[in-house]
Amino acid sequence: MEEQVNNQLNIELSEEVAEGIYSNLAIITHSNTEFVVDFIRVMPGIPKAKVKSRIILTPEHAKRLFKAFQDNIAKFESINGKIDTRDEPPFPMNFGGSMGEA
Repeated sequence: MEEQVNNQLNIELSEEVAEGIYSNLAIITHSNTEFVVDFIRVMPGIPKAKVKSRIILTPEHAKRLFKAFQDNIAKFESINGKIDTRDEPPFPMNFGGSMGEA
């Protein structure tokens, strides 16, 4: 039992981080030692977008994250049905609506 207690990891989640950051585009790049994931929010009608968060991972952690996503997506789809990606470009610039006029 004592060994289990020693292997626990206490994770702190601040209020600010718990709110999360919305992202509708992720760009992944890599070197021979790191994977870099930039999370971006693209807004309709605005040709410029900012990186909202950047995560840097070792190749081993990137693969673990990939496997965790695969597992979670499979569980999600088994309950909610297949996620339709529609084989479209990674992000629609007009978000499916018409461009407004002022």
